[in-house]
Amino acid sequence: MRITPRVFEAFLHCPTKCWLRAAGEVTAGNAYAEWVASRNDSYRAEGLERLLADRRDGEFAVAPAVETLKSAAWLLATDVAVRAPDIETCVAAIERVASAGRGLAAQFIPIRFAWMNKLGRHDKLSLAFDALALGEALGRDVSAGRIVHGDNHDTLNVKLPAWVTEARKLVKNIAVLLSNPTPPDLVLNRHCAECEFQARCRQKAVEKDDLSLLAGMSPKERQKLRSKGIFAVTQLSYTFRVRRRCKRWKSQQPHYSQALKALAVREQKIHLIGRPKIELDGTPVYLDVEGTDDGFYYLIGCRVNAQNHSFWAENRSHERTALEDFFKFLASVSNPMLIFYGRYEHRFLSAMRERYEDLFAGLPVAAEERAVVLLSGNRILPLSSSAPGAWIID
Repeated sequence: MRITPRVFEAFLHCPTKCWLRAAGEVTAGNAYAEWVASRNDSYRAEGLERLLADRRDGEFAVAPAVETLKSAAWLLATDVAVRAPDIETCVAAIERVASAGRGLAAQFIPIRFAWMNKLGRHDKLSLAFDALALGEALGRDVSAGRIVHGDNHDTLNVKLPAWVTEARKLVKNIAVLLSNPTPPDLVLNRHCAECEFQARCRQKAVEKDDLSLLAGMSPKERQKLRSKGIFAVTQLSYTFRVRRRCKRWKSQQPHYSQALKALAVREQKIHLIGRPKIELDGTPVYLDVEGTDDGFYYLIGCRVNAQNHSFWAENRSHERTALEDFFKFLASVSNPMLIFYGRYEHRFLSAMRERYEDLFAGLPVAAEERAVVLLSGNRILPLSSSAPGAWIID
């Protein structure tokens, strides 16, 4: 079985997803995953159209056979299907650079398109996978590649030797994984929210009462618990014990307890350690912001006096308008006091202040200065305080 880009990219996120894709498992669907796939396809088509716009006939080729690459005369080829002994891919575009001297071979530069403004390790490894397949088909190393990405179609040139070496190791790991007739041990992770197998994996994790249901538990912590014979959330919940703290430790912050979290899940109750003191002397404005990994915030949501309000940004050009509308709404609230449920909203305000500093003149000063962050790492953190609070909420 040849490994395809879909299988390779799935392995970068989750071995279980990789195995299920390769096995052709039926999915329950995921709206976000479908939107991302559609966005990738449209961005790739748009990118190819831009690349070909300035090319004359004879300078480019569409879907040429890989066997003809060495003798090709074109400068750019699109949709090149490449098959190697263990892998296969369809390279979006390949640029041919003529040899620098007599007797030297022409260089082939694979080009990949990524709609995200911020690139990560996965994008470079996906480009390296295309380069690996192309190099094996040509019988030579591909040393450079290019990624066109973001709203402005920026170009990132990537030196590929190190990335290709890592991609080759990953391909071997995938081959070992797929040789097993059963899927690997299920572990829920952050990628589940954008995976087409989310419903299937979540159901199985609930049936097993798997430890990965506890978000925030690292693989190292999970392995340590398993070495002690603790494999389920219910088992972990029975290990929690309330311990008295000596006077010299009372002023210090309690350690985060996964066992307490497991107990809260088992009993379906909220457990408090200590007595948190939150002074709300204004009108509470519960703030929730949504954004992408590349720093684009598309939704500002808030709840005031049991009513929900939302301010949307269709794209980056509308981000300022959404923020301005939110500030106008805050100005209409009597003595507003922002309340967050994590650090994300704090980072949002910091980023917005850097981008649109002039708008912050309309933000009530008290709303930002007296903002309170709740449940940040399961601690109450006053935003204006330099030291974190000393209470844990589960």
